[in-house]
Amino acid sequence: MENILGLVALAAGIIIGLGAVGACIGIGIMGSKYLEASARQPELMNALQTKMFLLAGLIDAAFLIGVGIAMMFAFANPFVLS
Repeated sequence: MENILGLVALAAGIIIGLGAVGACIGIGIMGSKYLEASARQPELMNALQTKMFLLAGLIDAAFLIGVGIAMMFAFANPFVLS
């Protein structure tokens, strides 16, 4: 029983950690592409900024869904029988 709880904690940490790394890399790449595009065409900066913030929210939402799933397994684990 303790072995299963340890593996669940490890899995939750991996889910959250990889999700955070992926979200950070995704937002970093998106921000750099936004700066490149706004430097090339400054007149489109407002439209690009709106799209960038929308995509940043979607990237963060995907990470938070992973956090929610990890917390479900950590606190309401369906694999551990009482």
